[in-house]
Amino acid sequence: MNPGRGDKPRHLGRGLESLLSPITMPLDMPPAPMHDSISLPADSHKMHADNELRESLRDLAIESISANPYQARTVWNEEDLAELAASVKANGVLQPVLVRPFQGGYQLIAGERRFRAAQMAGLAKIPALVREVTDEQLFEWSLVENIHRRDLNAVERAKAYQRYLAAFSLTQVEAAERLGEDRSVIANYLRLLDLPDELGQMLVDGRLTMGHARAILSLPTDELRRKLANRALAGRLSVREVERLVRKHLDADPGCKSKVRVKPAHIADLETKLCRHLGARVAIETRKNGQRGRIAIDFDSLDEFDRITEALGLTCGDGV
Repeated sequence: MNPGRGDKPRHLGRGLESLLSPITMPLDMPPAPMHDSISLPADSHKMHADNELRESLRDLAIESISANPYQARTVWNEEDLAELAASVKANGVLQPVLVRPFQGGYQLIAGERRFRAAQMAGLAKIPALVREVTDEQLFEWSLVENIHRRDLNAVERAKAYQRYLAAFSLTQVEAAERLGEDRSVIANYLRLLDLPDELGQMLVDGRLTMGHARAILSLPTDELRRKLANRALAGRLSVREVERLVRKHLDADPGCKSKVRVKPAHIADLETKLCRHLGARVAIETRKNGQRGRIAIDFDSLDEFDRITEALGLTCGDGV
């Protein structure tokens, strides 16, 4: 799953755009006339591509399509879906979903909002483009569609980046190149995973913005972060006001700067390697001059816990 380091970076967003863009080619276009001459017309490649596209476009039974296991989105706006479903019921699905053949049926690659709306509208079939793709491509394309077409909430996006880095053993720079993002964007989202769970939920609910969260993360402890987040909500503070309060606190307590320790390079590197191996967020904390410490491994569900224990060579029978 590890891409070649020497390969030219791929910008997946651009390639996926061509697959997901609306199809303007008439579906009843007559076949191209046959030519007796060996030489092909100048636009023969385009005609071949059009024919290939037409052959891959099918009306599929909705019940034959299974969900994308790598879907990053976990929160869906029911009002938006209801509006889309009403439009689909009146006008049909104007843009096909993207699927791949899977276990005698099909598996969704991209277009889950349209797929869900079609289900809500009670449609029996949905137009779909069928593509042969690997598991790796399935993961990448679903992530790219969510990032470039309809934003995930900040926490979903952060977890999607984290999972993507671990699955493909990529650095942030490599991931940024492949996704057509700036490295700092990925880094800023990943930092959000250091927030306490309740503050992360505030982000999901829209009570805090990413700007608020980034400022609050500058504080050295979760207790201080919770206090400032609650104060920001109660006082409806702007991002600038929160940033001012953070600077004021740090300036008033010289010990705060010493509490925010930069981890040694070898510890940070080990965290990265463990994260890639386990596919989960790992934090290593040291004390006693590095002679003692703890390793914390985060999991968000029992399924993820089972996957991590398997990666560690453990089973429930081993007493876990």
